[in-house]
Amino acid sequence: MTAASPASADQIAKTFCASIDAARPFDQPYRHFLMDDLFPAGVSEALNTLPFRAPSTDGVSGKRELHNDTRSYFDEANMTRFPVMREVAKALHGRDVTSAIAAKFGAPIDDTLLRLEYALDIDGFWLQPHTDLGVKKFTCLIYLSDEPGHEELGTDIYADEKTHFGRSPFIPNTAMVFVPGNNTWHGFVNRPIIGVRKSVILNYVTHDWRAREQLSFADQPVRV
Repeated sequence: MTAASPASADQIAKTFCASIDAARPFDQPYRHFLMDDLFPAGVSEALNTLPFRAPSTDGVSGKRELHNDTRSYFDEANMTRFPVMREVAKALHGRDVTSAIAAKFGAPIDDTLLRLEYALDIDGFWLQPHTDLGVKKFTCLIYLSDEPGHEELGTDIYADEKTHFGRSPFIPNTAMVFVPGNNTWHGFVNRPIIGVRKSVILNYVTHDWRAREQLSFADQPVRV
């Protein structure tokens, strides 16, 4: 186990709910939101400095599932090793946060399961446009890293599968949020990455999610 978390689950939940309340809506090309100041002081920094090694793409990219064997999650082993991961997961699993998400964003997350991925992307990484539609009922892309040039590494937003619309800002302790639908196209255009692009991918998924080992609390669905 490493150092204690900079904030408790209750403190994280309170700050996250305030960020939800202040989330900025955008209607084009689909309904999405930008959130600021997600976590209390020190939490984003603690997450950013966790000692996970970025996996090599081995020249293959386009879909995260191409490298499933090297991905990292807020699973039981990592939450035991890193208290900040457990406190974040507890906060995002709690009813204060889930109720706020359901109310603000209209996300149908009652009786879903919390999945948190710790994503580490290096030069050569890219993602083809996709919607997240299906077993993912809510998506929140939380940005962490602050290396030179990372402000240009936001999520690419598409009007349709082939039409690039814009890009979210990549600022530590902020996020892009949407409820997956048939038009929520997003991805990551191949461009230079200095160092490691770090983010947390927050999803609430249905019970049809097969990889139960990826879930923070696999036998405890959230309630709103």
